[in-house]
Amino acid sequence: PLAGTRVLVTAGGTHEPIDPVRYLGNSSSGRQGVAIARAAAASGARVTLVAANIDDSLVRGAGAGTEVVPVSTAAQMRDAVTARLEGADALVMAAAVADFRPKRALASKIKKDTDGDGAPVIELVRNPDILAEAARSPHRPRVVVGFAAETGTDEEVAAFGRAKARRKGADLMAVNRVGEGEGFGDVPNRIDVLDAGGRGVGTASGTKDDVAEYLVGLIASRLATLSA
Repeated sequence: PLAGTRVLVTAGGTHEPIDPVRYLGNSSSGRQGVAIARAAAASGARVTLVAANIDDSLVRGAGAGTEVVPVSTAAQMRDAVTARLEGADALVMAAAVADFRPKRALASKIKKDTDGDGAPVIELVRNPDILAEAARSPHRPRVVVGFAAETGTDEEVAAFGRAKARRKGADLMAVNRVGEGEGFGDVPNRIDVLDAGGRGVGTASGTKDDVAEYLVGLIASRLATLSA
């Protein structure tokens, strides 16, 4: 279904340096994004995977012929995505991108204050919103998919997802709950897919591959409709 198309996928979690040995990060393993890249490649697409801090053994499972672009920070991911938007038919932003980064990364390791119990103050600044920028870009792919990893009750997760779907400008938003035993890592996943207006499109649950195949099917259907 995706033969002749180009699909750009982001996966993993960004690391924002504090000093040479510490960073702000998150628990994303990149498994879901890699599974999406694999499913898109199996469906015939030419796939580029922008991989943030993903274990090499996982990246190797992204599918034969997949171009892999390793990055670490949100700024690097933004540059990689922006440079590859033109000509892409679909963008899937499955990566967990840090919302904030330290305003200044220190050149040397922060030392513990041995004369007291004072702690360093780390000033944060907001990272670029890669998904929103891509959705507004003149090189916007025909289908843009975002992910919203949320915590809270079912009602709270649904409300956060609807708000994000309306705000970001993506065609589809995959909303998933994350926490202990849910979402991140080698555990089953569930996504509720919303359209740009926050209305429900469908739900998928199961292995990361099950969820990926469902999402790739939605993308293929949307592209086919746009090409009709």
